[in-house]
Amino acid sequence: MKGGAVILYRPVGFEELLLIYRAGLKQFPPRLPEQPIFYPVLDEGYARQIARDWNAPGSGAGYVTVFEVDDEYVKSFEVRQVGAREHQELWVPAGSLGEFNAHVLGLIRLVAAYFGPDFVGSVPKAFSLRGKDANAQFEALRGIHQYNLMDFHGEITANHEAVFAHFPYWEQCASAVTPRDSESPDLLSEIRRVWERAFPAVPLGIQA
Repeated sequence: MKGGAVILYRPVGFEELLLIYRAGLKQFPPRLPEQPIFYPVLDEGYARQIARDWNAPGSGAGYVTVFEVDDEYVKSFEVRQVGAREHQELWVPAGSLGEFNAHVLGLIRLVAAYFGPDFVGSVPKAFSLRGKDANAQFEALRGIHQYNLMDFHGEITANHEAVFAHFPYWEQCASAVTPRDSESPDLLSEIRRVWERAFPAVPLGIQA
């Protein structure tokens, strides 16, 4: 790769995360008519603040995405400071977002997630996870894993969108919802094992 890259952060709510996932983690969705600016931020701490204090209360979940953009291209946009020194945003006109997406390098990844107390998540419409919220899905996967590994694999691959969006939540809740019996399998590890075989190019969960 010639030139360098700028690391940017984008705090998103639950629905926007799903749209990013459906786009292969390679682009951000178009802005709504009342949203003339797309504004990723330059500081991870600022992105975390927005996801925690704005996105999570508003949509039940707030995620912090990180991605890289060609540095020469980024120079064509204005950086605005909207508060403290770390509150810097890259202002990209909504009409330029398609071109901006074409300059994203690699995948958009998750580096943090925050959830409200009433988080429901994505409710699948098919198979054994049908009609279940994020908590009930995790318990259902536990039961399926205990009796049929083929069905366990099938549920994860069939409902991969929900698994992707909920995995950071399950990670945070693991100490409360996983069995304490040391002989019991680590369900998160089992989910990740299936995921890495089925979707090796898609990182699951929070990436350090």
